[in-house]
Amino acid sequence: MEKGVPQPADLVIEARWVIPIEPADAVLERHAVVVSGGRVTAVLPADQVRRRFVARERVSLDRHVVLPGLVNLHTHAAMALLRGLADDLPLMTWLTQHIWPAEARLVSDEFVHDGTLLAAAEMLRAGITCFNDMYFFPGATVRAVERAGLRATVGIIVLTFPTPWAGNVEEYFARGLAVRDAGGRGSLLRFCLAPHAPYTVDDAAFGRVRELSQSWGVPVHVHLQETPDEIGESVTRHGARPLARLDRLGLVNERLLAVHAVHLTEGEIALLAERGAHVAHCPSANLKLASGIAPVARLLAAGVNVGVGTDGAASNNRLDVLAELRLAALLAKVTSGDASAVPAHEALRMATIRPARALGLGDEIGSLLPGKSADLTAIRLDGPELEPCYDAASHVVYAAGREHVTHVWVAGRPVLADRRLLTVDADELSGIAERWRPRVKGS
Repeated sequence: MEKGVPQPADLVIEARWVIPIEPADAVLERHAVVVSGGRVTAVLPADQVRRRFVARERVSLDRHVVLPGLVNLHTHAAMALLRGLADDLPLMTWLTQHIWPAEARLVSDEFVHDGTLLAAAEMLRAGITCFNDMYFFPGATVRAVERAGLRATVGIIVLTFPTPWAGNVEEYFARGLAVRDAGGRGSLLRFCLAPHAPYTVDDAAFGRVRELSQSWGVPVHVHLQETPDEIGESVTRHGARPLARLDRLGLVNERLLAVHAVHLTEGEIALLAERGAHVAHCPSANLKLASGIAPVARLLAAGVNVGVGTDGAASNNRLDVLAELRLAALLAKVTSGDASAVPAHEALRMATIRPARALGLGDEIGSLLPGKSADLTAIRLDGPELEPCYDAASHVVYAAGREHVTHVWVAGRPVLADRRLLTVDADELSGIAERWRPRVKGS
């Protein structure tokens, strides 16, 4: 382009504040995000952007903060259809007496597609543009994600007992690999290995997971050391705590995504840090199931990469990353006795760039550096519950809620505008919920 000649752009979003995440701790006032070809072209003062760019579309959000789309590092999306089915129970009672029997009766391709579509809509309205999933019938998850238009890492789930998805370990791998090989129609889908947990997966299956993870270079997404009972059972059956068992099997490395990681010794924290492993922190589910509180402040201090996840709606009841990052910050403060632990900007990193890196997507999403995908969330920071605003980052973490999310873009494509979903029909979602309610209730 000649000097002084305005450059073309697909989209310019002007905002009262922009939090780019990188560089760290920055809050940019009266800035604009420039988007072309689905990617961030520039983040500059709004007056400069007006002079330098001619956009096909311009969105003015003068009461909003714009930041990277939120990343939900761990969930079971289709379980949105089981929301509130079995509340106020400890983990193993909840699983063995309620959730697993309901799944045995209900789970199918249709169930997973419908539940994931419902969850995807909920997540988009909460500013979530990417989620990491672990569930059955992953092909149905892929179809729902493609309809809703958000980004996902879809887990190839592995267990050693039969479910409606697969009858044995070999079938879990074969059917999951077939879905992976079929892929999806766009660039928004990735796959990972998702062995459910050390108490549901044997050594041979973990060995195959290790081989595939090494071959493909993809994450291993596994529940780990969520409860004291899980640890005690592992010591009895395997002669080692779950993390030590996974280490013995060669799985504790930079591809490991340890979900929950509530009960950790100092030595285990050091091992995770040394090996470059990642942790998905799900504070609401851990509290609701009385599993405990993960040592997030100590993990971060040791250099472990920690991101937040919601877990499924059956064990949390909300797919709301804003709620999780606020709770993560508060719990870290009270458990460490340090009010400065996990400050607002760190909490925002735990919902953006940190989970992106855990999924191997740190060069693609999680911050607003030029060249990255234009996955963006806008949050309106006005109204009596949000005024006055002295620090936009603080407001996002401690004051705002998902109800204040107004606009969402994924790879530059608008998927939510003024709280209205653009890819999924609200009446259809209500119909899905009403159709499944009697079937789930009867289970």
